[in-house]
Formats: sequence, structure tokens, C-alpha cells
Amino acid sequence: MLYWLTELSDGGDLFNLFRYITFRAGGAFLTALVFGFLFGPPLINVLRRRQGKGQPIRDDGPEGHFVKAGTPTMGGLLIVGAVLTSTILWARLDNPYVFMVILVTVGFAMIGFADDYAKVSKQTVDGVSGKMRLGLGFLIAAAAAAWAAWHHPEDLTNQLAFPVFKDLLVNMGVFFIPFATIVIVGAANAVNLTDGLDGLAIMPVMIAAAALGAIAYVVGRTDFTEYLDVNYVAGTGEIFIFTMALIGGGLGFLWYNAPPAAVFMGDTGSLALGGALGAIAVATKHEIVFAIIGGIFVMEALSVIIQVAYFKSTGKRVFLMAPIHHHYEKKGWAEPQIVIRFWIIALILAMVGLATLKVR
Repeated sequence: MLYWLTELSDGGDLFNLFRYITFRAGGAFLTALVFGFLFGPPLINVLRRRQGKGQPIRDDGPEGHFVKAGTPTMGGLLIVGAVLTSTILWARLDNPYVFMVILVTVGFAMIGFADDYAKVSKQTVDGVSGKMRLGLGFLIAAAAAAWAAWHHPEDLTNQLAFPVFKDLLVNMGVFFIPFATIVIVGAANAVNLTDGLDGLAIMPVMIAAAALGAIAYVVGRTDFTEYLDVNYVAGTGEIFIFTMALIGGGLGFLWYNAPPAAVFMGDTGSLALGGALGAIAVATKHEIVFAIIGGIFVMEALSVIIQVAYFKSTGKRVFLMAPIHHHYEKKGWAEPQIVIRFWIIALILAMVGLATLKVR
């Protein structure tokens, strides 16, 4: 919205600053951060009053989680509100990739909100059915994937790009949209599985957003893509504004989600943020690199898949409990110890993912 102030510019005044993505990205970060600090306390108070007993705690979960009973959920509303407000203010809304990421964020936030509402209103850990959640998620993700394929450059349409190998592109044809759909839905549900300890999910999400934002900025500039020999996708630079808003909103949320959490993100936040990250990976043609950057989420999702598959075939468990962060809880690791170590791993993986831009 503020970008249109450039029409008032003569090229050498304050309004000219709004032409620069980096300036608007900084504005988006600060706007989202202030939004989080301003609206965090009143939102938490409203959620606490409306939800009463707060988020239901699983009976079969780690024993240490029962002390969290009464903590309100749906804190993702704070993050999503901050991100959307900042993005609408600072990004170009006529950009197809910004529109796509907003669509996914809002769509998955609505699915998560319905699930959270069902849980707190019925005081049960069972919210919206898994089939319904997945079905709606696949519809939203498929629409976003088709939108991305339509707007990608002609030479990259339906192509799968590989890191390190600069000229390696695989034409997926009609299979690209299903593949991209799975990336988005998989990312949404992987972040949802990661959100099991205070502060565990939000920091890796912010780290992944920072890395993907840098990639979006790079692949949206011809000078950087020529220097680094990566594929140029015109317009993706605007996504950097969204990712900076996500980081600002995430920090504002973390202020209240730090142990002991005053509010949980809930499915409202985890599904929305995960879906957004997946959508950015698809928009920038960095789906495989995202699997590296978001390695924490991949590890959490795989631990559940492995646990379920192995248990069904043998009746035994690979992990003491899945997702894997609960395994370490069962082994006696303190919650802050698990959370901070996972943060460190997330940062390392993000740096590895970014290094693929240079290693060619």
C-alpha cells in the first residue's frame, strides 16, 4: 500500500525510499514487531477469558506438560495479524507471489483456527477431523501451486530446480502442481508437529523465513542471479517484505511464548506459518533447498511417520515418543535444553541451505 507513495516522488525525496524493497522490508519488520508488543497482552487476556481451561493437554503426553494446563491457545492470531497488517502496508499487493503467499497464510490460518476452536470449545484434544484438515489444505495448496506455475517464467514453468547443479532442471510437466501442493501441505503439517514445546517452533520458523527471504530477494534480481548462476524469477523480491514481517511478528509472539509460555501458537499459527514457508519455496523454485533449511521440520515429520509405520508393522516403537522432541523429553532432557539445541540445529541447516546459492 505504502509503495504507491512513490507516485508522489520526483526521484530525490523521502517518497523515493518506498521504491526500495530493503527499506520497505525494514518497515514491515518494525511494524509487525510493534503490532506484537501492542496487541499481545490484550489478545492473551481475551483468549484466557474466552477459553477458560485453555488448550487441552493430552493424557498420554509427557508428564511435565500437565503444569501447562490452563494456558490459552490460538496465539497464532497475533503472528498472522502482525504479518498480514505489515505486508498489506509495505508490500506491493499487485505482486502475484505476495498474493499467493497471503492466500496460503490466510487459508491455513482459517483451518487451524477451526481446529483450535473445536478443541477449546469441546475441551478435547480432537479438533477438526484429519481428513477434513488435509482435504481443505490440499485445495488451498493446489490453488497456490497452480497460481505459481502460471506466473513462473516460461523457461521455469513446471521445472524442478536442483541446488549445486546450476544447469540441472527436471521438467515435471503435469506432476509439478501435485508436487508443489505436497510441499506446501507437508510444510504446514511439519511445522504443526514441531509446535510441541514453548518456543520450539517459532524460532526455527523465523530462521527459515530469514533464509527463504534472502533467497527470494536474490532470485528476484538479475544482477545477483547472474553472479550466483541461480534461476531468475522476476518479482519474488517482494516476498522478502513478507518474510521480514514474519520475523517481526514472530519475535513479538516469542516474547509471550518464551518458557513458561503465556500463550500457545496453536494450529492457527503453526499451519499458517508452515504453509507460508512452503509457498515461498515453491514461488522461488527452491523446494529442495527448503528441505535443507527446514530440516528440523522434516526431522519432526519423519519421526512421526517412522514411528507409526514401524509400530503398525512390528508392534514396537523406534522412539520413546513421537514427534522426536518428546523422545528427548522422555530421555530426561529439560525443555529449554531441547528447545535451544533445536534452535541451533535450525540455524546450522539454514546456513547450509544458503550456502547452496554459492556452491555451484
